[in-house]
Amino acid sequence: MRKIKCIIVDDEPLAISLLENYVQKISFLELVFSSENPIDALEYIQNNESDLVFLDIQMPELTGINFMKIVGGKQKYILTTAYSEYALEGYEHNIVDYLLKPVSFERFYKSALKAQERFSFNEEKKDSYFFVKSSGQQHRINFDDILYIESIKDYVNIKTSQQEYIVLDTLKSLELQLSGLSFARVHKSFIINLSQIKSLGAKKAVLFSEQEIPIGEMYRENFLNKLK
Repeated sequence: MRKIKCIIVDDEPLAISLLENYVQKISFLELVFSSENPIDALEYIQNNESDLVFLDIQMPELTGINFMKIVGGKQKYILTTAYSEYALEGYEHNIVDYLLKPVSFERFYKSALKAQERFSFNEEKKDSYFFVKSSGQQHRINFDDILYIESIKDYVNIKTSQQEYIVLDTLKSLELQLSGLSFARVHKSFIINLSQIKSLGAKKAVLFSEQEIPIGEMYRENFLNKLK
């Protein structure tokens, strides 16, 4: 597996220095950029390849929460802050872990391992398919064939271009499995394949099958960021 390309954003120089030192000690991490200015970090992300941001929440020019809202799902994040009350809001985004300052190397290393697992998992999914159990049989489903996934009580309905598969699973579980791929949660009951969108309205997406999928208000911003 290639190294995880890391960015550090923190308005405290000593905090940056500490995290830079930690990153250099871990073989599967590669520091590609660090800055006290979140605006500079935004510009770097727009023009360069990176995977993971070690991100402070409380910064004067731009808070970490607003930083994530701007970048969207393009990055994964490990939040670093002295204020634990921001943890819940942070987890609404693409968060791997939450580190409370002062950060020990042991705690940092555990977070790095979580990130490694997340990126390894996503690379495995780049094989372009997975298996699900439906009607007593294992079925191979190509990601490109999926139109949408709908939650139905304790089951999900995986709708492909050929047929449907009723699977005992949760939408949240499948959302995690499809993380990093061309899929987005758009409603409490729906995940859609972004590549299957034919047209987009204020409150619905129309897929190539002419199926209309509602877009929930709480999912709209993250969905639109993924489309970018």
